[in-house]
Amino acid sequence: MTTFHSTSSADNLSRSDRERVCVIGAGSSGITAAKVLHERGLDFDCFELSDRVGGNWVWGNSNGVSASYKSLHINTSRSRMEFSDFPMPETLPNFARHDQIAAYFDAYVDHFGFRDKITFTTGVEQVRPLSGGGFEVRLNSGETRFYRSVMVANGHHWDPRMPEPAFPGAETFTGEQMHSHDYKDEQQLVGKRVVVLGMGNSAMDICTDASYHAAETYLSHRRGVHIIPKYVFGKPYDEIAGNEKIPSWVRWPVARLLMRAATGPMSRYGLQEPDHKFAQAHPTMSSRVLDRLAHGAVVPKPTIQRFDGDDVVFADGSRVAADLVVYCTGYKISFPFFSRDFLDPGGDNEVRLYKRMFHPTVPGLYFIGLVQPLGAIMPISERQSELAADHLQGRYALPEPEEMNAEIDRHRKAVARRYVASKRHTIQVDFDDYMRVLRTEREAGARRVATADAASHRVAA
Repeated sequence: MTTFHSTSSADNLSRSDRERVCVIGAGSSGITAAKVLHERGLDFDCFELSDRVGGNWVWGNSNGVSASYKSLHINTSRSRMEFSDFPMPETLPNFARHDQIAAYFDAYVDHFGFRDKITFTTGVEQVRPLSGGGFEVRLNSGETRFYRSVMVANGHHWDPRMPEPAFPGAETFTGEQMHSHDYKDEQQLVGKRVVVLGMGNSAMDICTDASYHAAETYLSHRRGVHIIPKYVFGKPYDEIAGNEKIPSWVRWPVARLLMRAATGPMSRYGLQEPDHKFAQAHPTMSSRVLDRLAHGAVVPKPTIQRFDGDDVVFADGSRVAADLVVYCTGYKISFPFFSRDFLDPGGDNEVRLYKRMFHPTVPGLYFIGLVQPLGAIMPISERQSELAADHLQGRYALPEPEEMNAEIDRHRKAVARRYVASKRHTIQVDFDDYMRVLRTEREAGARRVATADAASHRVAA
């Protein structure tokens, strides 16, 4: 990643532009960024490609990039997912449906009264940092505006990653191939012989749907994972030892014992045993797929080796005739509004950010929700937004660039040590640990402000 600035100058910014903030996206991260700015009295514009808020939680979203499907439910319990100052209704189930979550986000926007600050059906086409500070933002309407700061909250589950490279014979396979991003409802599965490739949450949901509607359902996987039931001993799994005051070295050994007792070995269901400990990969949550495997409604298979006509051939030499292959192979991190000369996650899916949210060389550029947590994103985005707003108001100061880069390097090494090597883990964080990091960083940044103020007063004296 290289530093890039447009030839335009910050001198072109009007007084109002010098104070205004641009928020990109009104999904779960964008609306909490907008709410915090609104609450602080900071001038901002929020641009949303869709005609409504909610992002990925809106099934049939008009923005055309939502990954929602009819059977989608949250995998984090509502008590751990809700915003701190706007509880979810207790009438909702612990693991609510997509439309219930979308309605909650709508209610959040209206409760705090900032819907008029969101410009709907408007996308951001280009963001250019200006020499001397500030940003030039071009909208898909052709209009160009100038801003003091930009909060990027466009999400990272919208640009599908297909198998790379494609499996041999894929180009001549007579059946249909699709990414899970294009899965919308069970009608796409009815009566078909379906192969689902992947072991993430979407794969579990689609596989379960297929087991009730398809003629045959096969779950193909390259490596084993730990599948977590949503309830453990009668409680939502994430309420057990879920607290930012409990360090991970205490939390995870306890959780591993509980999960082992709750599910037993994965090989009992015909799946490969994981080659890593629980919490060393992004979790897969499903109370239903293990039941469908146990009943033979889903047949486990190793990874795909190749295609042969209408057959899918697996790594163990077995083959099945298939009408549909669904690739649950994750997403690319991409920002189409940035020049690739400025910021390009590339094939490694990596973005260098201090504390996972601050660009280390471009002041005023914040990334909200660009993490993959072992837990919910909403409280994280809320806390990130508070920290960004503190920075905008001078209540929080960043450390020197050398310290920021050193922290980024330490984090990357820690991720490499802990997690299975995968492009999906480049933005991985532990929910409780990261919430604590954001809290302590906010305190540290406030101390840096106090130290700088004291030093300036001594100089003035």
